[in-house]
Amino acid sequence: MPRAIVLGGYGLIGSACALALVEAGFQVTGIGRSASAARSADPRITWVIRDILTLTLGEWRNLLGGVDVVVNAAGALQDGGRDDLEGVHVRAVATLTEAAAGLPLRIIQISAAGVSPDASTRFLRTKAAGDAVIARTAHDWVILRPTLVLARDAYGGTALLRATAALPGILPVVLPMTRIQSVHIDDLAAAVVMAAQGLIPSCTIADLTEADSHSLPDLTLALRQWLGLPAPRFRPRLPRWLLSLVGPAADALGHLGWRSPLRTTALTALSDGIQGDPDRWLSAGGTPCRPLAETLASMPATKADRLAARAYFALPLAIATLALFWTLSGLITLAAPETAEAILTSRGTDEGLASHLVRWGALADIVLGLLVLWRPKTAEAALGMVALSAAYLAGSLVTAPDLWADPLGPMLKVLPGMVLALWVWLFLEDR
Repeated sequence: MPRAIVLGGYGLIGSACALALVEAGFQVTGIGRSASAARSADPRITWVIRDILTLTLGEWRNLLGGVDVVVNAAGALQDGGRDDLEGVHVRAVATLTEAAAGLPLRIIQISAAGVSPDASTRFLRTKAAGDAVIARTAHDWVILRPTLVLARDAYGGTALLRATAALPGILPVVLPMTRIQSVHIDDLAAAVVMAAQGLIPSCTIADLTEADSHSLPDLTLALRQWLGLPAPRFRPRLPRWLLSLVGPAADALGHLGWRSPLRTTALTALSDGIQGDPDRWLSAGGTPCRPLAETLASMPATKADRLAARAYFALPLAIATLALFWTLSGLITLAAPETAEAILTSRGTDEGLASHLVRWGALADIVLGLLVLWRPKTAEAALGMVALSAAYLAGSLVTAPDLWADPLGPMLKVLPGMVLALWVWLFLEDR
């Protein structure tokens, strides 16, 4: 049985490639840095849980022993709290190709349409540098450059497009001159299998894309129709300068671990357009990629797709609301702790104990309010909010049960906040 290794094997593209290789008779090993994501993948795939940036030359050589194909589907959009473009796209590729020297294996690189050394984004430039390393140092390789990849699942830019398409009653017109081509995830995975089976000549560099292109507003409208939603009542044109304000804010969130599709790299890519030329792929023996209409028709939208699209913008709004509420709650209490202390002491609590409870509770509120903004700890912070709220409610039953009957409902209002924090915890998920 032929053996294949897939880097980034649980990502959108990597998982599709890994499963297609399994179906084609390959024994597949995935490499990724998240054990939880690997556990949710297909059980027919074995896993090596490592960050490819930390793999040494010797470790690579051990992994590559007896392997026939390596598919590099690892990548990052922009430098940030969890990502290093130069490391993932260039240094890791260089170590891989050095380890593969002299071995009878083929490297299949999943790159991106539009890469070049002088491209407008660091993502495309580092991808181009990685492609160049493979073309220069590997002896058997194929480089595939897909345009916008559409799949049943949606992450990043495709999730953003679906969310925009699902806005109630409105469909913003953004970058109307931008042209975009797409490729079905199954067509990309099939191309990888063809390359892995030796059906595509070595040293092939080819774009994977449908033949036609679409304006960004037309693509968004097609996704709205695919979701089964009514035609929008309003289609306001959003000015281009608005993107220049959104991008830097999303970049700042990137340093907190959030991989927003509104970062400057993604917005610049959208502004430039996402296009490719299918001719090189066809001349190499590849099969044509299906057009957008056929892609969407092949994966009918479900209720779950509509709910996910509608929840996309609700999640960051909920997180921001929790952060603001908890942080301000703590700061306001610290600014005037005697007010909260009086509630406790007037009901028989010792003054010293009341002071400690109020001040430590306020500090806990602030910590949780800030921690929920840090992506690696968002889920834990949300659960912490639920737990601390429950503690406040339980404590109020002992120290101030009369507050439950207060006409303004100060204790009852804690319950919606608990539900909101629980909702955030439930909807947080990595790919």
